[in-house]
Amino acid sequence: MTQSDLLVVKIGGGEGLDLDAVCDDLALLSIVRPLLIVHGVSETMNRLCAELGIEVQMLTSPGGHSSRYTPPALRDVYVRAAESQNAQLVAGLRSRGVSATGFVGADVAIRAQRKAAIRAVVKGRVRMVRDDHSGRIHSVDTQSLRDALLTGQVPVLPPMANSADGLLNVDGDRAGAAVAGALQARTYLILSNVRGLYRNFPDEMSFVAQVSVAQMNEAAQWAQGRMKRKVLAAKEALAAGLPMVIIGDGRAANPIRRALGGEGTRFTK
Repeated sequence: MTQSDLLVVKIGGGEGLDLDAVCDDLALLSIVRPLLIVHGVSETMNRLCAELGIEVQMLTSPGGHSSRYTPPALRDVYVRAAESQNAQLVAGLRSRGVSATGFVGADVAIRAQRKAAIRAVVKGRVRMVRDDHSGRIHSVDTQSLRDALLTGQVPVLPPMANSADGLLNVDGDRAGAAVAGALQARTYLILSNVRGLYRNFPDEMSFVAQVSVAQMNEAAQWAQGRMKRKVLAAKEALAAGLPMVIIGDGRAANPIRRALGGEGTRFTK
């Protein structure tokens, strides 16, 4: 196995994904090619907030991109949720014989700068939000990740980044794109709780199987809700040199092998 065949998989954090099926697939693939996992945290975070009686709030940019609002009081809860999800995924992989390693705590491999101000639409008006602890990714600690890959490990990364302001919430899809680009992966696969991209979701007749670089602006217009971030992540990964990005369905049996075999939406140069 060579790192040039690296597959980076982003496992969505929303409801509906079959994590057992995902881990089964990862265990089989880890035998034949190097893998790196980035995961989401949304459902775990929502559940933890419900247990603590904390209201979940989202920020929506003027362009329609949504993100989790993480004020100072919620930052530690977010870190707790991300580390819990990471530990669950690492345990699931290790139980299947995979040498999975969680990059949490002092080992967080993504670097970011806290966004001093975010433009968000609040009650129909654009406001500046200044207390959010989300970050803009600027670099990846590739050495620690390469060292792990060279020893046969599967790095498992949460959607968090180190910064001068401490740990930050970062978008998992874009984090996966940044890591895949920094390591020059062969393929970046985003597993979601939908089949892929639609021109008019959820109309099955509008499903999009292939998107070229020339169609990226159109694809961004077709995308709705969280899919906008996934399309943006695909665009960033291609710009970083990857030959292919796939958005696949994480709810099905053999979700990774099915996506690699042609299902889902493929973004190519």
